[in-house]
Amino acid sequence: MASEDVSSELQAEKKADDFIEVDVTKEVDLVAYYEEAAGRLVVDPEQAKLQFGEVIASRLKLSADGSKVLWPQPTDDPNDPQNWTDFRKNMHLLIMTMSAIVPDFDSGIGIASIFGLAQTYDTTTGVINNLTSKCVVCSWGGLFWVILMRRYGRLPVLFWSQLFAFAFLIGATFAPNLATFAVTGLYIVADIFPFHLQARKLNIWTSGFLISPFLSPFAFGFLVARTSWRWAYGIGSMYSAIVLLLIMFFMDETMYDRHLKSIPSRTSTGLRYRFETLIGITGYKMAKYRARWSEVLWASLDVAWRPQFFFVVLFEALVFGFSIGVNTTNVVFMGTPPPVGFGWGPYAVAAAYATPIIAVFVGEFTGRYMNDFIMNLNIRRNGGFFEAESRLWTCYVAMPLYVCGFLTLGAGIQYLNTAALIMGWGIALVAITLNTVAVYAYCNDCFPRRAGEVSALLNFARSVGGFAVAYFQVPWATKSGGLVVFGVEAALVIALFLIAVPMTQLKGSYFRARFAL
Repeated sequence: MASEDVSSELQAEKKADDFIEVDVTKEVDLVAYYEEAAGRLVVDPEQAKLQFGEVIASRLKLSADGSKVLWPQPTDDPNDPQNWTDFRKNMHLLIMTMSAIVPDFDSGIGIASIFGLAQTYDTTTGVINNLTSKCVVCSWGGLFWVILMRRYGRLPVLFWSQLFAFAFLIGATFAPNLATFAVTGLYIVADIFPFHLQARKLNIWTSGFLISPFLSPFAFGFLVARTSWRWAYGIGSMYSAIVLLLIMFFMDETMYDRHLKSIPSRTSTGLRYRFETLIGITGYKMAKYRARWSEVLWASLDVAWRPQFFFVVLFEALVFGFSIGVNTTNVVFMGTPPPVGFGWGPYAVAAAYATPIIAVFVGEFTGRYMNDFIMNLNIRRNGGFFEAESRLWTCYVAMPLYVCGFLTLGAGIQYLNTAALIMGWGIALVAITLNTVAVYAYCNDCFPRRAGEVSALLNFARSVGGFAVAYFQVPWATKSGGLVVFGVEAALVIALFLIAVPMTQLKGSYFRARFAL
């Protein structure tokens, strides 16, 4: 009887969630529908006729092949970022991906220079490893930046933060952090691309910040072996300057206030408008039409506690968090002489970092087609509707790879087996890439109005989940062996996966209805 009651309850929840009630005799607010139906959107044009009626459905804008309804619905305004050309959209995606590389690329220079820095400052590699690792304080930055972006727009916040980061890197005051770029990237993807393309574009953007910690050790490892580590920091500054110039000259504001019935006309044009938008004057003028301070200050907390978000993000915090320690741990063991480490020279250590770079590309390529396949299959099986929880099926592919990769990597470090180290590292990074994109896409689908808060909270969770790993992983692995360390970490991840993901998939529709914004 108990199983029958549970089955009846699930069927009732499913039936209740099948439709957002729409009065087809009235004009439908499609912006409101997109926000209220978050997590379960009508995507099939034929199903849209049943949902909205023939008249309204005939006015819906569709994808180029006519197979999908576009969400959010583009307006007739040419300034709407959803109406931009594919070239213009992809240019913005490219710049944002390059921007996402900057923070961890710059902090990863310390990994490439770890032995040179230790020699210059007469200290140990362990001390340098701790100093160049990310601090949990940095993770709070995204929660602050998202408040400003909601009020003043994406472009000015991105510009000023990149400018300050560039200045600080030049002055070697402190390392830039991922917070601003992590928030802005998801915002811009959601601003300019329709729903059915967002997971594919997120795949590209997340690959940028996933690959960034490995690019600098790979590229600069060869450099610092032949010259001063200061050259590595100089080239890092040059890259930051290039990104800053691209933002200044090629990026536009992507925030579009489509909730306003009548969008205020621009008060300036041409270069003056671009300058005012870049430094924040336009955003300041538009702030009075946007969310109030009382709303944006608490917006992140308003998302964080909701069960459709909380459990999955806690799971991702461990998945990504443990991977943070892998980058700094591996370089120590690769360069330390036997019997503790492999005793590789700087060229061999640098070459080894090609492994995670290739792995991220493999994960991006695989995830691009896997996410599209799962989305299209879910739409067909659900009568033209898309359910956000289907994004999480990718996690079932990622987790066996994660366990295999971590155990193989741990065995490679414990037994000083080069093949195991390389294979395990690569497999683990493929899994992390697949899982991270799936979680980002799912959370964004559940909270389309809160893309910035979602991204800031995910960045916070990942940083909190991994900030301390670099401090304890090396001594723990030295004492107990890599197989124990990485085996325990993999077990913790799987335990949380088995709790968070199936529960969210089974109860996701109920959570979204009961705990909607």
